[in-house]
Amino acid sequence: MDIYIKPKKKATLSEASGITVKDVAEVVADNNIAKKIEKLTVQTITDDDKDKKNFLISVTDIIKVIKAKYPDYTINNVGETDTWVQYAAQKSVDNPWWKWAKIAFVCVVLAVGSATAIMAFHTDSQIPKVFENFYRLLAGHEQTNPRIITIPYAIGLAVGIFAFYNHMMGKKLTDDPTPIEVEMEQYENHVTETMVDLMSIREAAEQEKKHERP
Repeated sequence: MDIYIKPKKKATLSEASGITVKDVAEVVADNNIAKKIEKLTVQTITDDDKDKKNFLISVTDIIKVIKAKYPDYTINNVGETDTWVQYAAQKSVDNPWWKWAKIAFVCVVLAVGSATAIMAFHTDSQIPKVFENFYRLLAGHEQTNPRIITIPYAIGLAVGIFAFYNHMMGKKLTDDPTPIEVEMEQYENHVTETMVDLMSIREAAEQEKKHERP
């Protein structure tokens, strides 16, 4: 009989005495067997380990635990080869005031930064002069700061920003991910891959030191 496991890229765990299969992977098998497999402990967290913040669980670790319990079953991996487990000895308590303070700070920084970038771009590209030239070509005479062009441009700029970020009044315009969501997902993937590589190198170095000891 086959057992399918789908390890995760990243898992978060707190206040636990061990890392179970359920914490790091999805299991597909008969209901009774799947529930038993999910409860199997892949790694025990001792008092010495509780100072650690990161653990690396390989798919081979999961397979060894399952094989020890069900040696006659065939185990198929359909997920990641390594899982990064972020562990916290105690659950973090969210402070709503601190959370909203951080949101307000980020909003102010983004607003000031965006306004500065837009104004710097307009200054470098001489947008006011361009609008004056457009007005002279269309109307036949010159006018400083022609509002008939600058006002629609400002409205169009705001609408374009809303459309680009796919949000308006707290609602998404489409089901497509926003550019920020795409960038954040790529950032998370890069961080996870880097952490897995670093922990793999550290574990390999520790294994070599153990073999070198008499």
